[in-house]
Amino acid sequence: MFFIIGLVVVFVAVLGGYLMEGGSIATLLHPLPAEGLIIFGAGAGAFLAANPLSLIKRVAADLMKPIKGSPYTKAVYMEVLMMQYEVYVNIKKGGLLALEQDVNDPHNSVIFKKYTGFTHNHHAMDFFCDSMKLLINGSAKMDEIDMVMDADLDVHHAENAAPGAAIANLADAFPAFGIVACVMGVVITMGFLDQPPNIIGGKVGAALVGTFLGILLAYGVFQPLAKNIDAVNGAEAYYFNCIRSGLTSFGNGAAPITAVEFARRNIPSTERPGCGELEEVVRQIKPR
Repeated sequence: MFFIIGLVVVFVAVLGGYLMEGGSIATLLHPLPAEGLIIFGAGAGAFLAANPLSLIKRVAADLMKPIKGSPYTKAVYMEVLMMQYEVYVNIKKGGLLALEQDVNDPHNSVIFKKYTGFTHNHHAMDFFCDSMKLLINGSAKMDEIDMVMDADLDVHHAENAAPGAAIANLADAFPAFGIVACVMGVVITMGFLDQPPNIIGGKVGAALVGTFLGILLAYGVFQPLAKNIDAVNGAEAYYFNCIRSGLTSFGNGAAPITAVEFARRNIPSTERPGCGELEEVVRQIKPR
């Protein structure tokens, strides 16, 4: 929501100041279709040429994130802490093999079915269950599992950073495409030098609209869009680190309540449940 409000403020401030100085909206709108075609068309073409199809799809999927905001709320974090506690307390009671079927088939697990927010996050569920499999199978030591999770997170974070970077690169190109549109307008103006000054002035003004539009789109729209997408995607790192910290703590011998406390400390302060609040909730969870 604040992204939309910010864009409105940008355009109101720019156009409002322009009108206060005696500018005319009609003067801006007249060359806009041609200038917009040059700038948007060149930008779209460069974007398609610079990025693989997989990244283009990710960018398209991320475009609504600034409006929706981060899905990782306090309730979502509380759910993943409860899920971890229930897994760990069941292992404490029945041993590692008691959770083998659950992590191998989480969609049909009695435990995981309770936590729909977690199961709908396929990346997080795979991250947790695949790491738990290594612990349960005994095929890797805990420090090795931690290294595997670290490598997994590096890949995941790099993929999450790619859409914002692609949009930021596009934003950096818009001023240059605005100059291209302006230069082409000046070239056209050269053919009207025998006309009265008001005609020449109108042509020059139309050409300069290209520079104006390119700069406004770059720094007023697409750079904020890229930054906002980066911020929303970056919030996911805390969620995954919460899972990682809890699992590694438990794997290194911490009690279930201690493991989820380690996990809780990785949650941003704005969304972090209180220690007493968490303990009160997880104490109600009993092993099956």
